[in-house]
Amino acid sequence: MDDTPGPHAGPDDDHPVNPPRHAPDSPATPTARTLDRRILALAVPALGALVAEPLFVLVDSAVVGHLGTAELAGLTLASALLVTTVALFVFLAYATTGAVARRLGAGDTKGALAVGVDGIWLALGLGVVVLVAGYAAAEPLVAVMGASADVTPHALAYLRTSLPGIPGMLVVLAATGALRGMQDTRTPLRVAVVGAIVNAAGSVLLVYGAGMGIAGSGLATAIGQIGMALALMWVVVRAARSGGVSLRPAPGGILANARAGMPLLIRTLTLRAAILLTVAAATSLGDVPLAAHQIVNSVWGLAAFALDALAIAAQALVGHGLGARRPDEVRAVVRRCLRWGTLAGVGIGALIALLGGLLTPLFTSDPAVQHAAHLGLIVIGVLMPIAAWPFVLDGVLMGAGDGVYLAVAGAIALVVYLPLLGAVVRWAPGGAVGLVWLWVAFAGGFLGARALTTWLRSRGSRWMVLGV
Repeated sequence: MDDTPGPHAGPDDDHPVNPPRHAPDSPATPTARTLDRRILALAVPALGALVAEPLFVLVDSAVVGHLGTAELAGLTLASALLVTTVALFVFLAYATTGAVARRLGAGDTKGALAVGVDGIWLALGLGVVVLVAGYAAAEPLVAVMGASADVTPHALAYLRTSLPGIPGMLVVLAATGALRGMQDTRTPLRVAVVGAIVNAAGSVLLVYGAGMGIAGSGLATAIGQIGMALALMWVVVRAARSGGVSLRPAPGGILANARAGMPLLIRTLTLRAAILLTVAAATSLGDVPLAAHQIVNSVWGLAAFALDALAIAAQALVGHGLGARRPDEVRAVVRRCLRWGTLAGVGIGALIALLGGLLTPLFTSDPAVQHAAHLGLIVIGVLMPIAAWPFVLDGVLMGAGDGVYLAVAGAIALVVYLPLLGAVVRWAPGGAVGLVWLWVAFAGGFLGARALTTWLRSRGSRWMVLGV
């Protein structure tokens, strides 16, 4: 990437090493307009990096969907397992972003870079473990998800060819987290765009050109993920060398990263458990609702990660403000991010609800699947504003290092969701109506509970720990 910023570029040149131009000890609280500019300068580029994985699944859904309903249903199960695996380790990004931002706010640029390097080493180690375990557990996992005899071989084919990309995606998480903490969200955007293009072109070529079927789509995804990891790792390594930071594994730093990420891992486990249980419930409703669920879930993932771009901005700015010991600025950041999140949720939701009927034919030619998916898209469009608050407030609390509370809040939301999900499985009819009730339970019940618990926390001050 020839346009990657040089080792002495400033923040406006996208380089992650130097702190923002406002001094850490500045006593003035920025105006709303100034904060809006900072938020959008971070959030808009962050959007590209955040949607990388959902975009991979979205492209795969469009390519595989025209192979047949069984293939699309198989992709539904396999992608749910893969995305869940990657999401379990999202703490590699989120814990790193907050820690790096707080050190940067305190003026410790070298320490911030060291946290990023340690995060990448942790990601590499975890990636190798997950890769080996994934191959060993592929068949039992697909069986547990309740796949039919027609769906199982397609799910396994996609899962096995995609697994080599898992270590790459974990490195992407860690490196992206380090760059976000340095308030560089444009480099991950560039890498994500290239990765998405490689995945899209490779999927079409391997699925149809090489005749690999659904396995070709999985392989294209893995190639794109590995390429993204190499590109982002190179940027962090170059910055570390420029800053005089050792690239050798530091056991103490790696363990510190792991400890900081454990509460976020628990929080993510509750979220992914809810998502996997939702897929299992869709499976119980029949093959048509399951295939339609893949379409709705792909669009939901893309839209929800778009909202999460604001959470990334909140995370970086809150962490920096706390590190610089500026609580008034932190409060102002929270207010502005919630405002932007609400507006984004309303706007994105309206687009999905209005354009859902035009989207479904892009994924499948089956009229029954199209109808069910259309109704599901209307539901998520209406409920999308609810998702804005837990996404943004998760970012706020992660920036403050308040992972323990997020773990507790996630557990509470899951407890609220389980009886709602049980009611859908037991009493909802099959087909399109059942899918509608399933998404009402998830988007309204589960995310509504997360919104309430994080909002109550943000109203207090116990999460606002000043300093590194």
